[in-house]
Amino acid sequence: MNAGPDVVEIKGIKWNYDRYEVIADGIVHGVGVVFALIGVTALIFYATVWASSGQLAAAWVYGVGLVLALATSFAYNLWPVSKVKWHLRRFDHSAIFVLIAATYTPFLQRGIDEPFLAGMLVFMWVMAVAGVVLKFFFPGRYDRLAILIYLGMGWSGVFAAGPLTTHLSTATLTLIVVGGVLYSVGVVFHVWEKLRFQNAIWHGFVVAAAAVHYSAVVTSVVSGI
Repeated sequence: MNAGPDVVEIKGIKWNYDRYEVIADGIVHGVGVVFALIGVTALIFYATVWASSGQLAAAWVYGVGLVLALATSFAYNLWPVSKVKWHLRRFDHSAIFVLIAATYTPFLQRGIDEPFLAGMLVFMWVMAVAGVVLKFFFPGRYDRLAILIYLGMGWSGVFAAGPLTTHLSTATLTLIVVGGVLYSVGVVFHVWEKLRFQNAIWHGFVVAAAAVHYSAVVTSVVSGI
């Protein structure tokens, strides 16, 4: 039984993972999707009962974005190498842009009455839409540029840190930063393609960072009551 890597290339994109790497990646994704579904269900219930209508709407946007991103990643990374996988790649990479904007939504919604924070929210979603267009119309191209845009969107929140201090608790702000650091460190493994299990490790960082940001969203909703 051959467990070695099966290198397949479609339109310049190589998939080079052996079955053990795929299994490890599947476990990481499975844990992420299950906990995301449970966590988002709890968050929406909590927000429905106790939060304001604006916070509830933001929680829905965040929840849908989180589950969509993890589920799409699960489907893409576990799908057998084929033309279908090539098309799923577009959705997977596009969902990252959506997740970043969706994660910022509950935080920026808290200061929606302030023009700067409202503008930041609009900026995030405009960038997300631009990223989706980039991935769908230029698949397999500008991948390194996309990574820079991911990081740029993620860390652009530092410009809103000052205004948000009056709307978010120290715990929430700290969790936002910690999650951002985890995502950023994970990118090292994302681009380290020669490292065995790099895809599973990268997605482990993604799941961990998403869990930290989920905690930030929860503390944000709680402090808004």
